[in-house]
Amino acid sequence: MTRANALRVERTPALIRSQVLENLRQAILDRRLAPGQRLIERELVELTGVSRTSVREALRELAAEGLVTAVPNKGTVVTSVSAEEARQLYQVRSALEALAGRLFVEHASAAQRKALARALERVERQYAKGSAILAAKDAFYDVLFEGGGNEALRSVVGGLHARVSVLRSLSMSVPGRLAHSVAELRAIVEAVQANDADAAAAACAKHVEEAGRAGLIALSEQDAG
Repeated sequence: MTRANALRVERTPALIRSQVLENLRQAILDRRLAPGQRLIERELVELTGVSRTSVREALRELAAEGLVTAVPNKGTVVTSVSAEEARQLYQVRSALEALAGRLFVEHASAAQRKALARALERVERQYAKGSAILAAKDAFYDVLFEGGGNEALRSVVGGLHARVSVLRSLSMSVPGRLAHSVAELRAIVEAVQANDADAAAAACAKHVEEAGRAGLIALSEQDAG
């Protein structure tokens, strides 16, 4: 698939805005639009086949998500994340997600506990097929945060999500990380099934810490390349 075809948007009026946003977001996560790369509206209009207005709206949304940045005298560029920024983001995520695991054990209903186990099964199926697992992991975390019943926590983590999206994709590129990631999610579910809030918190924190280590390895390799 060519770069132009990958970004091309289907001409369905009601869906154009969401399609161009999703296409550009995915191109950033896949690193087809690389960190630091300048995004020129005219070129994006040609690549996507949509109006300049639609492109501008998408760029505004991507800026709000932290995936692109407006740089004085340069324009809009794909956001770069330094190793130090990555470390700080993962430190915050580790603490927040440990709290999420604890709250899930303390507050989740029986139905939500079953939903978490089913979400894990979906992750495992995707992994077994050799398919991408990030979307399935997102669904897993949706259940985890919903079951915890703390909307403030969910909102804060949601604000961090886009900023770590590129790092998550990078961490999954490290050899062996996929298998470890699935095993770490399984440990979270096992702690929930044992009704052990401390173990669930520890398992959630460990998952983020291991993802952080992998992400930093990938960042250093990227910088070296």
